[in-house]
Amino acid sequence: MIALRPEVADRLAAEYVLGTLRGGARRRFETLMGAHPMLRAAVVRWQDRLQPLSEVVPPVTPSERVWRTIEARLDGTAAVPARGRLWGALAFWRGCSVLATAAAVVMAVLLMQPTPMPPPVVVVLAAPQGANTFVASLSPDGHSLVVRPLAAVQVEAGRALELWAVPGQGAPRSLGLIRSDQPTVVRRRLELPATAALAVSLEPPGGSPTGAPTGPILYTGRVSL
Repeated sequence: MIALRPEVADRLAAEYVLGTLRGGARRRFETLMGAHPMLRAAVVRWQDRLQPLSEVVPPVTPSERVWRTIEARLDGTAAVPARGRLWGALAFWRGCSVLATAAAVVMAVLLMQPTPMPPPVVVVLAAPQGANTFVASLSPDGHSLVVRPLAAVQVEAGRALELWAVPGQGAPRSLGLIRSDQPTVVRRRLELPATAALAVSLEPPGGSPTGAPTGPILYTGRVSL
């Protein structure tokens, strides 16, 4: 059995649950889970922690008109003559052929692109006690960053949450204030790969007056590229 440090097991479990652990690495992790209770427990913890993500996008039910149209095209309509049903069926399959051709063209264009866009980097900012987690999604070039609370965070009156980029060496840099109850689009560019972690501190309403965190650090998350 391979020995794993708890912090390594926790990081691998987080990447597995988020879906950023892919290919052979994901298959090897699933094999290791069968022999490592610590890995299985870490996966369960991250699944429980990130479960609110599934509630961010509400499900959409197709309207009755959409279902009636689909059923009419598949089964025909009693009031339509046989020839009309045949023409409708031909039109339906011709439409499918056109859509399939269009999809093939789009796929060919995508395959011809020399460098596909890499997936975004996901950073989980967790509190020390594991409650009220934030998730940050950032583009690999650092130009786009969105920070989303998994659940509304209670902030003291007259206080605000400020996001910080923490380098491997040197002082943290403010990325601005973030909302405690809804996603925040960060307007400042994140320097990658120089940024080793993200952190959230509790500050006065306008943010830190010194350019450095003045309040307690509430949430932290390591940036893994």
